[in-house]
Amino acid sequence: MSAAVVQQTTHPPTARNVAVRCLGLSKIYGEGENQVPALRGIDLEIYTGELLMLVGPSGCGKTTLISVIAGILDRSDGECVTLDHDYARMSVAARTAWRGRYIGFVFQSFNLIPALTAAENVAIPLLIQGKPRNQAIRQAAAMLDRVGLGNKIAARPSQLSGGQQQRVAIARALVHGPSLVVCDEPTSALDATTGKKVMELLREVALDGERCLVVVTHDTRIFSFADRIAHMSDGRLEDITSGSQHPIF
Repeated sequence: MSAAVVQQTTHPPTARNVAVRCLGLSKIYGEGENQVPALRGIDLEIYTGELLMLVGPSGCGKTTLISVIAGILDRSDGECVTLDHDYARMSVAARTAWRGRYIGFVFQSFNLIPALTAAENVAIPLLIQGKPRNQAIRQAAAMLDRVGLGNKIAARPSQLSGGQQQRVAIARALVHGPSLVVCDEPTSALDATTGKKVMELLREVALDGERCLVVVTHDTRIFSFADRIAHMSDGRLEDITSGSQHPIF
């Protein structure tokens, strides 16, 4: 069954506004004989109010796809419109500023700055936007409280567990109110219990009808948290299924 047919028969969330639309999306690395196709004609719509997971074997194009969607990588061919914006029509400076305002990133390795406190790490997106430091720190502290770390505001990453560091990373991704949150293997370094708590938090975030989440993962334990699961193989979108078909927890 083609991806297009699957998308028609797999129901998206109730909020049907399209946040991301990819059509014939391709990405090629290298030139000439050294060309390596990473994405091969991806057709995909991602909706506001949903948590979409991208799954598939290593090297199948998952991280490349979210990097194009988030404006980190340029596409080679096809179309990709994210939150009504086409990066190909934006200057590098405009793209960087827009991405910093509307997209949040959660990385597998947390990417916290060791010398900064939890609140200072979370405040970084706000400071980049030019908010006064005191205001940014207050807003960061409020977000840390929301993710259950209100008592760790002054702690540095070395004083936090892996799960706590991931929650700091999630708070940093959410503090500026992004419309799209992109997560790359957010639970792979966590035990089952901590991973479940992290996904419960992301699931709560996804319920905001004005926001959508895209999660790249190999972790079958968390499939049940997805609204839809997009299965990739060799740079292609092979199938889309419902997260409810994978009752892991």
